This record gives sequence, C-alpha cells and structure tokens, in this order.
Amino acid sequence: MQKGFKLRERDFFKEPFSRKEIDTLLQGKPASAMFNFKSPGFKKLGLEAGNLSHDKLIGLMLEEPRFVKRPVAFINGTTYFGASKKVLEHEAGLV
Repeated sequence: MQKGFKLRERDFFKEPFSRKEIDTLLQGKPASAMFNFKSPGFKKLGLEAGNLSHDKLIGLMLEEPRFVKRPVAFINGTTYFGASKKVLEHEAGLV
C-alpha cells in the first residue's frame, strides 16, 4: 500500500479479462475506449477500426489480450485505459 492506496497488479496475459469484467471496466463507455488500435497484431488483421462494432471489439480483446489498451487503472471509481503515469498520479491525488 502506498499513500493510502492499495495496488493490485494483474497480468491479464496470464489471467485474461472475462466479458463481464470488460463490461464493468468500460462503465458504459464504448469498447473503443479500451481497445488498442495501435497494436501491431490489430494492424496485421487489416480491419477498419470504424467498421467494428462494440461487441466485435470486445470479442477481439477476449481473444487477444494485447488488444487491451494498457495500463488499465481503476482509481476513485473511474477506469482509465492507456493513461500516462502523470495522469494516473494526478487522478489518485499523489501529485
């Protein structure tokens, strides 16, 4: 525990997210908020990002954890995907 916060690390390559966990983390946001469109694996698929449905993006993340934008952080009731350390520290009140 640091500065009153409990840190729980998870290697979601070894322990992938379930559909329910993804839905919970998204908090009503579109799946595109959590999806890593810059992943080399996604580029290899040759898919158009704008043509993929919410459910298709979730399906891709379930199949390939590298498509999840990292880091995933849950701070004070809000989920952050791919935020910088500076942003996360600010949101956690550490700076």
